[in-house]
Amino acid sequence: MPHTRLNPNAIPTTSLQDALSYINARVTSQDYTRFFSLLDDIELIPDAVLRYNAQHDGDNGDNGDNGDNGDNGNGGPNNPYRIFEPGDISETLRTKVTSGLFSGGLGSLTTFFTQSNAGARTGSYLDIYDKDINSDSTAEVQFSVGYANVNGSGSVGNTTKTIAGNRETAALYKQFANILLPPGTDKFTFTGAGSTSDDFYFVVFNRARMREKVDPGNWEIKLHCSGSGPDNVINFQSNLGSGSFDVRLIDDSGATTNVDVNQGGRVFNVVSGSIASGTSEIAITAENQPGGAYGLFYPDLGIILLNRDILDNSASLGETTRGPNNTLVHTPTSSDAFDFNSQLLYNSIKSGSYFAARREEEISSTSYFARVKNQDFNFSNNPTFTSASAGTEGGTPSSTGKFTQATFEKDPKVYVTQVGLYNDSNELLAIAKLSQPVLKTFAREAVIKVKLDF
Repeated sequence: MPHTRLNPNAIPTTSLQDALSYINARVTSQDYTRFFSLLDDIELIPDAVLRYNAQHDGDNGDNGDNGDNGDNGNGGPNNPYRIFEPGDISETLRTKVTSGLFSGGLGSLTTFFTQSNAGARTGSYLDIYDKDINSDSTAEVQFSVGYANVNGSGSVGNTTKTIAGNRETAALYKQFANILLPPGTDKFTFTGAGSTSDDFYFVVFNRARMREKVDPGNWEIKLHCSGSGPDNVINFQSNLGSGSFDVRLIDDSGATTNVDVNQGGRVFNVVSGSIASGTSEIAITAENQPGGAYGLFYPDLGIILLNRDILDNSASLGETTRGPNNTLVHTPTSSDAFDFNSQLLYNSIKSGSYFAARREEEISSTSYFARVKNQDFNFSNNPTFTSASAGTEGGTPSSTGKFTQATFEKDPKVYVTQVGLYNDSNELLAIAKLSQPVLKTFAREAVIKVKLDF
């Protein structure tokens, strides 16, 4: 039997038995037992009918009792579902939010670790952790560093092209080229360098850390380098004596009004400078840097490419050796041997003991206003709201369906603790929990704002 909304005015008032017989013929046996079977006074019938109707308002019942049209499931007073009306939804608001890029929302790292077993097959790039991966299970990858060479130099298989899958530096160069360079361009060019580059070092942020993008103008890395440093040590390069010095690198987004956008999205130059003061301070622009910019920065992809030539000349990453024509060579580029070049950059970062970075993401917010009118949601299905079985009160039988609190008679009270958002199929999509319960009665209305950030 479908749930029928009872019309109190149609119920016989001649006797309790007539009223119960009338009701019993129109409701399910379960509802009759729950709400009416133990009533012992005809004066209790109106309240019991009120509780019964409130329980089933909004059900897909029939068209009501004796001409009472019911609600046909379309939002009766106790129907748990409500359709948002025009004006109840505030369209998306977009806000840019920045936070520390590293694990735990940290804005900087001063200690760096990598796996100790990285060798010739995996060593052209190294994953860098915030803790010692060899002894701490909570260590997480923060970024990766490595070396790429268009000809495969610095890795095994440069000339022989072994079937073992070597020439890793060449594969890395082509991967970056495919992602960052426009069609028809095979090599990278660093601003001010004057020619294309056959190789570079790279820093790639872990995707889980950067989320949407790296915040331009909000990162700085310190490289600790060997040697005496360049002839003209500029600001933000600290000559430490004993054959070592530091170089601080940032991007030039703060000094750029026309942002270059290419295959890899926005791109800025890497220059010598610092953000320690809260704003970017550039020591020398990319165009004026001898040998060209220190590198290129792609914030939307979380990639920093570092110019190997200038790092060799001004940062002395590797051991100084003599190459062809007796020229100085710092980064070794063996023709068929693994040179551990990625380790050179890792060692420089580890000794520099400082890498600051922030991420930027655009938060989209939509607000839903759940309006609870005075006639809505004034009863509860909680078994503590009404008595669920017969008992005794002062030695006399109590009635099933009575309020457990006598003060609820004709003035029930409930508390709203959460709001659920559903799709058109009544499938739950999200739950908003209130910070504290909200009192709801026939004399109180409420508007609950649910804000979704995504």
